[in-house]
Amino acid sequence: MSARLNAAQPYVIGLFRIVIGLLFAVHGVASLFGVLGGAAGTNGGTLDAGTWPGWYAAVIQLVAGGLVLLGLGTRGAALIASGSMAYAYFDVHQQAALWPIQNGGELPAVFCWAFLLLVFTGSGALGVDRLLGRRTAADVEPAAERTPIAA
Repeated sequence: MSARLNAAQPYVIGLFRIVIGLLFAVHGVASLFGVLGGAAGTNGGTLDAGTWPGWYAAVIQLVAGGLVLLGLGTRGAALIASGSMAYAYFDVHQQAALWPIQNGGELPAVFCWAFLLLVFTGSGALGVDRLLGRRTAADVEPAAERTPIAA
C-alpha cells in the first residue's frame, strides 16, 4: 500500500497545489475586481489602488496564487504567499486574540502553512515547472559529450 501511495504522491501534491493556488488567486480577484462578492467589508466593492496593506495583499494573492496554480515558479511564489499570510495573521488577526479560532485567522494560518509546504515539496506533477525542467534537461547535452572551446 505504501508503494502505491508513494507513486501517487507527485500527482496529489500537484492537485493540492492547484486547489490552494486557485483558492488564493480567487481572493485577489475578488478584492481587485469586485467579483465573487468583492473585497471583505466593501459590500461587493474593490480595494482602492495602493492602499496598505489590503491592495498589496490582493496583488500578491492574485499573482502568487496564479503562479502556484500553474506550477510556474512555485517555490518562490509559495514563499512570498506564505510570508504574506504570516504577516496577515500576526499583524491583523493576532491583535484580536491569541488563537486563530478566536481571532478569525484560521484561513491565513492554513494558507501560510500550505504555501510553506509547497516551498519544500515543489510543484509536484502537472505543473509548468516540471515541463520546463524536463525540456531543459533533455536539451542540454551531457558534459562528457561537450568539447572544450579554446580561448
